[in-house]
Amino acid sequence: MVANASMAEDPLAVVRSRRYLRLLLFTAILGVPISAAAYWFLWAVHHGERWIFEALPTLLGFEAAPAWWPLPVLALGGLIAATAIGYMPGKGGHSPADGFQAGAPPKPAELPGILLAALASLCFGAVIGPEGPLVALGSGLAALALWLRKAPDQVIAVVGAAGAFAAVAFLLGSPIVGAFLMLEATGLTKPKAKVVLLPGLLCAGIGFLVALGLHSWTGAGKVSLTISNVPSLTHLTVVEFLWAIGFGVGAAVMGASIRSLALLVRPRAEQRPMVMTPVAGLGIGALALVYSQITGNGTGDVLFSGEESLPRFVQSAGTYTVEALALVIVCKGLAYSIALGSFRGGPVFPAIFLGATAGILFAHLPGLPVTAGIAMGMGTMAAVMLRMPMTAVLLASLLLGPEGIVAMPLVIVAIVVGFVVVEWLAPSEPAGESNKPHRPMGSSSSTEGVNRLQ
Repeated sequence: MVANASMAEDPLAVVRSRRYLRLLLFTAILGVPISAAAYWFLWAVHHGERWIFEALPTLLGFEAAPAWWPLPVLALGGLIAATAIGYMPGKGGHSPADGFQAGAPPKPAELPGILLAALASLCFGAVIGPEGPLVALGSGLAALALWLRKAPDQVIAVVGAAGAFAAVAFLLGSPIVGAFLMLEATGLTKPKAKVVLLPGLLCAGIGFLVALGLHSWTGAGKVSLTISNVPSLTHLTVVEFLWAIGFGVGAAVMGASIRSLALLVRPRAEQRPMVMTPVAGLGIGALALVYSQITGNGTGDVLFSGEESLPRFVQSAGTYTVEALALVIVCKGLAYSIALGSFRGGPVFPAIFLGATAGILFAHLPGLPVTAGIAMGMGTMAAVMLRMPMTAVLLASLLLGPEGIVAMPLVIVAIVVGFVVVEWLAPSEPAGESNKPHRPMGSSSSTEGVNRLQ
C-alpha cells in the first residue's frame, strides 16, 4: 500500500520497476504486427480507390470513369457504411464530426464494423481521412492481445494507447508527429505523459521500421506526404506576418462553419442511416460533378481525403485558375462537412488539403509567397479542425521540408490566432451523445494501469 501511494505521488517511479521494463518489451513486440496491419489497411484503401474509380469503369467498357461515376459509387459506399454503423457492434467507430478522438480501445467484436465503415467511406470517395480507423485498429489489436491474457482494463488502456501510436505513426510519416498527435489527443501532462508516452514511442518506432521494410520489400503502400519542389522561401517579411493573422481568422471562420454544418448533418444521418447516408453520398458526388463540369478538372480534386493527391495538387498549382481554386474550397468544404456528419474516418487530411488550397488561392494577391501561404493554410486548418496547435505546427512545417522550417514562425502566429478565434466562435464540446462513452487514453486510469504492473 505504501509503495502504491508513493507511485501515485511520483508516477515516474513506475519507470524504475521491472514490470514496466517488461511492458516496454511487450509494446516493442506489439509494434511489429500492429504496424504491419496499419500498412496493409492503407494499402487496401489505396488499391480500393484505384479499383473502384479506375479499373472498374474500364471493365464495364468505359475508357475512363465518366463524370457521373461518383454518384452511384458514393451512394453504394454510404449504404455499406450505414449497414456497419447501424447493425454491427461499435457503430462503425466514433463520429469524425467530434474531431480526432483517442478513446478507450474498441472491443474485439467492434473492430470488423469499424474497419468496414472506414473502407466503405475511404475507398468509395468520401471526403474523410484514414487516421480515425487506424487509431482504432492499432489500439484494438493491442488491447486484444491483453484481453486474451485477461489483463486489467487500466493496463489495456496503456497498451492500447501504444498500439494507436504505432498505427498512426506510419500514416503521418514520422513517429514524432504521431507522438505529438496522440499527446494532444489524450491530454497527457507530465510526469504522467512520460510514463504512457514511452511505450507508445517504442511501439511506434519499431513498427515504423517494420512498415518501411514492408514498403521497400513489396513496393506498395503509403506514399510520402512530403511536398517537394515548392518555391524557395528565403526570408520572412512584415507583410507575411500580417497575412498570418488573416489566415488565422479566416481558417477559424471556415473551420467553425464546416463543423457546424457537420453537426447539423449528423443527427439526420443517425435517425435514418440506411436512407440518409446514401443520400449524403449522393450529395458529395453531386458536388464533385458540379466542380468537374464547371472547371473541366477531375472529380478527384473534391473527392477523397487529399492525402495522396496533395503533393501533386501543390506542384501543379500554377495550372489552376483563381476561379477553380475557389470552387475547390467551396465544393470540397461542403463535401467535407457532409462526410464528417455521415461517414466514418478522421478529420485531419481534408483539413490540410483545404488549407493548402486556400494558401495557393491567396498567393495570387500581393505580399504572400505561395510556399508561405500553403504552410499557413495547412497549419491553421489542421489546428482549428483538430484543436491541436502543437501537432498542427509540426505537420505544416515538416510536410514542406526545409521551406516549412523557414515558414514556421508564420505558421505559429497563424495557428495561435486561429486557435483563439475558433474557441470564441465555437467552444470545444464533449463528444456527441450519439457516440459510445469512452475513457480517454492517458487519463488517470492509464497511469493507474502502469502502477498495477508493479
